[in-house]
Amino acid sequence: MSTTTTTENAPRSRFMRTLRAALATLIFLAAGGAVFGWYKFFHEEPQPAWITSDPEMRFKYGSIGAENDAGIPYWIFYVLPRIFPDKLPGPGGYASFGVAWEEGQELPVGFTKKVVGFPRVGNTCSVCHTASYRVSEDSNPVFITAGPNHTLDLWAFFRFLIDCARDPRFNADNLMAEINLVTDLSWVDRLIYRFLIIPITKKTLLERETQFAWLYRPDFPPWGRGRDDAMNLTKYFMIRWPMDDSLGPTDMPSVWNLKKYHPEKGMRMNFAGDSTDPYSVIIDSALGLLGAPPKSNEAFLKQIRWMQDYLSNKPSPPYPFAIDRPLADAGKAVFDAECARCHASERTGTVVPLAEVGTSRDRIDTWNERAAAAANKVVRDMGIERAGLVEAPLTGYVAAFLDGIWLRAPYLHNGSVPTLRDLLEAPDARPRTFRRGYNVYDPVRVGFVTSGPEAERVGSLHDTTQKGAGNGGHDFGTHLPDHDKEALVEYLKTL
Repeated sequence: MSTTTTTENAPRSRFMRTLRAALATLIFLAAGGAVFGWYKFFHEEPQPAWITSDPEMRFKYGSIGAENDAGIPYWIFYVLPRIFPDKLPGPGGYASFGVAWEEGQELPVGFTKKVVGFPRVGNTCSVCHTASYRVSEDSNPVFITAGPNHTLDLWAFFRFLIDCARDPRFNADNLMAEINLVTDLSWVDRLIYRFLIIPITKKTLLERETQFAWLYRPDFPPWGRGRDDAMNLTKYFMIRWPMDDSLGPTDMPSVWNLKKYHPEKGMRMNFAGDSTDPYSVIIDSALGLLGAPPKSNEAFLKQIRWMQDYLSNKPSPPYPFAIDRPLADAGKAVFDAECARCHASERTGTVVPLAEVGTSRDRIDTWNERAAAAANKVVRDMGIERAGLVEAPLTGYVAAFLDGIWLRAPYLHNGSVPTLRDLLEAPDARPRTFRRGYNVYDPVRVGFVTSGPEAERVGSLHDTTQKGAGNGGHDFGTHLPDHDKEALVEYLKTL
């Protein structure tokens, strides 16, 4: 009887062994597939030490995590200008957008490269906050971190990405043909790019099309180089509101010496005073670049604190040209009489009512207390605590600190006046149109060259009659005699 039972159980035992072997194989394959998938799509590699160990390089090229959700696969980013030169604002690839690009660097300032499964390109705050100037047409540019990037055509860059994704040429055949000309991907990586990365990138870019819809309105002019419609970007990307009729591009601000802001004294930040403190502003700006909640709040906020410390202690740059000291000393007296009550007093950094300053209200009309409350809720829901955006109506513009004012042209909150000397003319005598975004400096009028063949070739047209571009208001000092205006401008060079 036992022999028969053993014989009958043999097939069952073989079946169970086979089943266990099959299950073990499936588990092994599944585990291997999971590890492979994680490695190819999610594992992160640190950036090289030449970026992370140097504060200037870290600010310019250090990742803040934007590659995870808002990044573009490196090789797609590389070949887009080669496939779509007709979508660029001019010749020169990405340089045509007016990015700050240091000689010898693989990517422009503010464009980060990081491996998250595969190499991806993201952005950091320095893309908008690195200034440049040249002393002459044949000189190399000098780059100043934490300054305003007045050459960057952000409007054109956003549209370029969407326009490429909408084009039927954005497909795996065309992109892989171009990628294969510039790099030798492995067989596996070629398959991943063809069947996963390229289709997903196209889909992701097209999903942003609705959020960028206001950039395509024929009744809205282009922002122009060096300008950013920041609060509309916040509305359409952070709180996902439907498009309205507001348009309020402003100049890229300088962000050096942030320790000068004291919220406890009633100071506000951003041009219209819609934010409270540097920590909040940096968080909100970084979240806009991430395009999604941080993967780790702890790591994200550690990076924010580093950036706040860097920018708080980054001094404004000294004027790089000769200064007529006796004339500047005379200008100090003019400044004290005409400008100090707003720009060197307890009023500095606080909101001046619109009726008093008289400049364009378009920026104010892009934002309100309801939008601030919605944006604050979005950040709170991420588990991030900050003082946040001011949940109150906007009533005017902040009386600006003037440190490094020489490098912050064009002037007024919307960049509608090309030079400091022009700002001292009555509004109807200021240039109605000019070219902005050319980086050869004008030390006489204090600003950038805005006319001539090269300025016209490189720069974008600023027309003060268009929406969001008016140059009225701020008529302080316009009544002064010319010699006092010249002395005042000379003094402003020293700040």
